[in-house]
Amino acid sequence: MEFRSVKGSDYYVISPLINAWWGGRQMSDKLPKLFFDHFQNTSFIAEQDGKIIGFLIGFLSQTHPEEAYIHFVGVHPDYRKCGVGRQLYHKFFDIVKKNGRHIVRCVTSPVNKTSIAFHTRMGFAIEKNGDKEVDGISVYTDYDGPHQDRVLFVKELEA
Repeated sequence: MEFRSVKGSDYYVISPLINAWWGGRQMSDKLPKLFFDHFQNTSFIAEQDGKIIGFLIGFLSQTHPEEAYIHFVGVHPDYRKCGVGRQLYHKFFDIVKKNGRHIVRCVTSPVNKTSIAFHTRMGFAIEKNGDKEVDGISVYTDYDGPHQDRVLFVKELEA
């Protein structure tokens, strides 16, 4: 497996795959091309035999100088549980630390139990100040718009 920074043309390969990788959920509109054009230094592709098998789109917060944010991560269904996601996250963590940041944030949908479990295993804490609970998990109602509830995660990186 090899890793590299994203490039603008990766959008045209990844965008058509997203909904299939998410089991038919309509997700591709949540990852516009601008992320591939403007966050190349903090976003990564995992490839196996020249084929994209995973990606992470992240950036350094402009508002909070100690923080970074992971916007979108995907792993090809055939490569899940092979460490692709974990390696992508660690690549991002390394860049975050090199830029003097020590807090990483991300969100997921409360229906995405796989994502919640993954982030918890990766050492992320669920932010507890949500306005409701779903299956015992703190959730922020309408966080990403009407009926777009989200679970918020935070991880403090070791120096």
